[in-house]
Amino acid sequence: MNKRFLAVLLFAFVVASGASLMLYRLMSNRTPASKAAPASVKLALAARDLELGAVLREEDVTLTDWPGPMPAGSLLRVQDAVGRGVVAKMVAKEPILESRLAPKGAGGGFAATIPKGMRAVAVPVNEVVGVAGFVVPGMHVDILISGAPPVGTGNLGTLTKTLLQNIEVLSAGQDYKKDAEGKPVAVQVVNLLVTPEQAEQLSLASHQTTIQLVLRNPLDRDTAKTPGAAMAGLFTGARPNIPDGIRSLGDQAPKPRPRPVVQPVVQQLPPPPRKESPFVMEIITGTKKAETKFDGSGEGK
Repeated sequence: MNKRFLAVLLFAFVVASGASLMLYRLMSNRTPASKAAPASVKLALAARDLELGAVLREEDVTLTDWPGPMPAGSLLRVQDAVGRGVVAKMVAKEPILESRLAPKGAGGGFAATIPKGMRAVAVPVNEVVGVAGFVVPGMHVDILISGAPPVGTGNLGTLTKTLLQNIEVLSAGQDYKKDAEGKPVAVQVVNLLVTPEQAEQLSLASHQTTIQLVLRNPLDRDTAKTPGAAMAGLFTGARPNIPDGIRSLGDQAPKPRPRPVVQPVVQQLPPPPRKESPFVMEIITGTKKAETKFDGSGEGK
């Protein structure tokens, strides 16, 4: 083989090896590219702990970068939160969500926490009725009523039945009323969240029967079907024969009342005036006969 060709081939190999070594060192000494920082968005956060019913001010809201996905319903501007009432308690540095604020213009306070279509009914209770102070906002209770129903029950005596079930407690506190001497007396009051029809039932029951609140697990949403209890059954041990109308009370949600059917009013026209028959006079002259009719005016025809 030609020595000159071998020399050229050896030289090319050395040059290629050197270039490869230099390229390897250059690539290994380069600093790896830093990963791109995650995108962030500015959200309206609570600057402090916010209590239920508070009206937000500018110092209560702070605009801060929020890394990661944005929670559903988050507010992006401070102006969207200022002046609105808080319907759910929030802690500092928590995103302010649309669902935790009252609608614009609704203001704050207790009324702003009532959902649309619902009502808050105040029920005076004592330590026994109020389950010894364990009835607090957010709890769910059943409402029992005791009394003598107006329908015939024989000799059953006083009856007790579940009127409403799974009712949410909005607030529990003290109210001040005056006694017979005009002195203020502290009365325990519980505000319950009910529908308008349930509010009517509860108002009537609070005046005509004795009410007892029964505490239940907030996660228990089942409606219990209870037969009710009668005074006669407590002494005999037998199940009392309670009428069906009372037995089914509270077992199901109140049904909407049927709307009355309004019958159209048909206007009756007065009967037409009675037409009087004319007076007929016959005149016989020989073999001829003639008739003359007189109307009501006395004129002949």
